[in-house]
Amino acid sequence: MRKVYAEHSEALFRFLLRLSWGEQQLAEDLLQETMLQAWRHLDRLPASWESTRRWLFIVARRIAIDAARARQARPIEVGLQDIGDLPAKDDITEAVVAAQTIRRAMPKLTPAHRAVLIELYHRGRTTGEAARRLGIPEGTVKSRAYYALRALRAAIGRTAAD
Repeated sequence: MRKVYAEHSEALFRFLLRLSWGEQQLAEDLLQETMLQAWRHLDRLPASWESTRRWLFIVARRIAIDAARARQARPIEVGLQDIGDLPAKDDITEAVVAAQTIRRAMPKLTPAHRAVLIELYHRGRTTGEAARRLGIPEGTVKSRAYYALRALRAAIGRTAAD
């Protein structure tokens, strides 16, 4: 069997590599299966070098065809994804954590900034509605909202570090 492998494996591998469209791992697997068949039928291998090579190539071709058919018959294998990485639709953990973080940071803002953020983001009012409700110009609401969000980000950074 060692002699058969030494004399024919390289040529068989190149042949199987072409049949497997350059997939080296597949060609190696097919070569291994071919050599296993040769070992199982060692007593039936032809005596001449040419006949042995012809027999091996026929067996290798049939094994490659069987492998191709088997791959077509079953679905393509995909890697399993860790279910822990998928967001759950009913999981509100992140929303609760975000709300808690904002609640802790809000008292660190000035009352004017806090009032603008509550009107715009908590109560869902437009800048015009918030301006009428707070009794200040709409431009002031926009300006305070901008600076309030910057202050909130800074406060959240300090809260997270605490």
